Amino acid sequence: MARPGRIGEFELIARYFAPLARGFRGAGNLQSDNAFLAADARRDLVVKTDTIVAGVHFLADDLPARIAAKALRVCLSDLAAGGSTPFVYQLSLALPSNWTEAWVAAFARGLAADQRRYGIVLCGGDTVVTPGPLTVTITAFGRVARRKGLGRAGARAGDELWVSGTIGDGALGLLVAQGGLRNLSARQRASLEDRYRLPRPRTTLGPELVGIATACADVSDGLLADAGHIASASSLAVTIERSEVPLSVAGRAAVAADPGLWPNVAGGGDDYELVMAVPRRKHAALEAAARRAGVKVTRIGRFVRGAGVELKAGAEIVLTARKGYVHF
Repeated sequence: MARPGRIGEFELIARYFAPLARGFRGAGNLQSDNAFLAADARRDLVVKTDTIVAGVHFLADDLPARIAAKALRVCLSDLAAGGSTPFVYQLSLALPSNWTEAWVAAFARGLAADQRRYGIVLCGGDTVVTPGPLTVTITAFGRVARRKGLGRAGARAGDELWVSGTIGDGALGLLVAQGGLRNLSARQRASLEDRYRLPRPRTTLGPELVGIATACADVSDGLLADAGHIASASSLAVTIERSEVPLSVAGRAAVAADPGLWPNVAGGGDDYELVMAVPRRKHAALEAAARRAGVKVTRIGRFVRGAGVELKAGAEIVLTARKGYVHF
């Protein structure tokens, strides 16, 4: 929740920064996380910058290789949501004053491993020392066919809402990392915590969505929030059926033991799955694309005329105070 006297993140962007991007079509009025820049006659560059801060986006006891992987993968998730394939990235690393070379070496090894995994390479950046916490900023570049990139705007009334993978593992994993969910088995707790600490960006699925999805976002702030971002950017409302939201084995066990965890599942974020608007006539094409990508997709709702987000359990609208992660 925003502090008294302060506006929220998206209001701040709309009021102060969107006007600075006016006139540049590729900025999309700053309504999506990606920007689109013409690279040549055939391709656009998809550009995404993301920052993670110790104690905010990752825990103090995280290993340096995992911090490196998370920093890179959250950007790769957005590139996937734009329909692009990874190309190059830049790194800005703000190290605390007690940094060690051994820590940096392990951090670099984590980046090297993910470069091989995702087919991306470092092309520049900056390194500084800060009196504050460790801060990692990555700007990643992907490539997509000219003017075919996916954004949040573009959904149409009647489009179905689909999501990849499973939802809620990231938020539940944070609870595990903080010592919670002791009623689950050790294997279930480890599975959830791993999903929080190490995202799996859907880089194989994103490019397959070009020509199929009308809009797409990654689930970073939370399912309700990110589906809502698509709806808002598309001037629509979206309805989500809670019973259709895909859960992992560990996630199902957690909410079965404590249904009060549903707000964390639907609004907690850190899943880094893709949520997308897909016309009904593209249903078969989407499922074929998902099979090629090796990623499960599930239909969980639809876009309708109006505004806002509804989470439904049958005919009942479920009220939840947690709509998604907010920075301010």
